[in-house]
Amino acid sequence: MPEVRDPRLVVGHATFDDAGVYRLSADLALVQTIDFFPPVVDDPFQFGQVAAANSLSDVYAMGGEPLTALSLVCFPNTELDLSVLGEILRGGGEKCAEAKCTIVGGHSVRDPEIKFGLSVTGTVHPDRVTSNDGARPGDRLFLTKPLGMGAATTAYRKRAISDEHMNRAIAQMATLNDKAAAAMRAIGIVMKGASGPGVSAATDITGFGLLGHARNIAAASNVTLCFRASSIPVFDGALDFAAKKMTSGAYKQNQDLLNGLVALPANFDERVHRIIYDSETSGGLLIAVSPEKGDALLADLKSRGVNDAVEVGFVEDKGAALLKLL
Repeated sequence: MPEVRDPRLVVGHATFDDAGVYRLSADLALVQTIDFFPPVVDDPFQFGQVAAANSLSDVYAMGGEPLTALSLVCFPNTELDLSVLGEILRGGGEKCAEAKCTIVGGHSVRDPEIKFGLSVTGTVHPDRVTSNDGARPGDRLFLTKPLGMGAATTAYRKRAISDEHMNRAIAQMATLNDKAAAAMRAIGIVMKGASGPGVSAATDITGFGLLGHARNIAAASNVTLCFRASSIPVFDGALDFAAKKMTSGAYKQNQDLLNGLVALPANFDERVHRIIYDSETSGGLLIAVSPEKGDALLADLKSRGVNDAVEVGFVEDKGAALLKLL
C-alpha cells in the first residue's frame, strides 16, 4: 500500500496493526477495521456469531470500544435459500448487540462462496492505544484464549471431532474480547513512547497465528518476544489433531512467512510447532504489560471471567531472532 501522511492518523498500516486509528480531537479517535471470511462451521447462525466476534476483535485489540458496524455479505444467487443468509445475519446481529455495537447497514454481492464479516468503527483515546509498536524490554506477555482453533476447524471438516467437542470450540470462537480490552483499560494503557507502568502493546491472534501476530509486535517495537512453550494454552484435543497433521492450510504459509525469524529449541514438539504457526479464528488477545502490573492484569482478567488467560512469556532486547521459544 502507498505511504499515507496525515497528522491525524495515529495508527496506520506501517506497524502491521489490527486496525487504523484516526484522531478526531485531543481525547477522541476512531478505530476502523474490516474482516470477513467463508464459513468455519455449518450452522449459519453460529457462523454469523463467530464472524462478527472475529471482526469486532480488532477494535478490542487496539484498546477501543466498538460503536457501529456495516455487514459485508457474499452469497450465492440461486443455490441456497435466503433463510440461510437470514440466520447468518441474525447471528452477527446478536453478537453485535452483545458488544453494544449498532449495525447501521451493509453491502452484499453475489458469489458462489458464502462470506460474511463486518466493517467496524470504534472509539479510543488517541493517547491510550495498544498498537503493535509499544512493547518494551522487560514487559510480560499474557494470552487470553487457548490456541488450536485451526486444528479444531480442520478436524471438523474431516468429521474427526465430536459435536460436543466442536460446540466448545465454537463457543470459544464466538466469545468477545471485550472483557480483555476492559481489563487493559482498567490497568492503564501506556502512552506511546512513555516509560510508565501499564499495558504497552496488544494484538489479537487470528489468521497469522500466534507467531505471525507476535512477529508484528516484535518488528514494530524493535524487540524480541520470548514464549515459554510449556505455558502456552492449547484447546482440549488440539494437540491430538495436530499430531494427525490436522492443521489449516495457513500453517505452511505462516511458517514460510516467518522463515529465519524464529528461534526454536532442539527437538521441539512437532504438535506444538503446528499449533503456534497455525491460523486461529477469533482468537484471544496477546498483551504486553510492564512487569509490575502483570499480576494485577491477570487478576483483573480472571475477575472479569477471562478464565483462560495465562502468562506465556516476556519481551527482551532485540536479538538475532524476532521470536524465541523456550
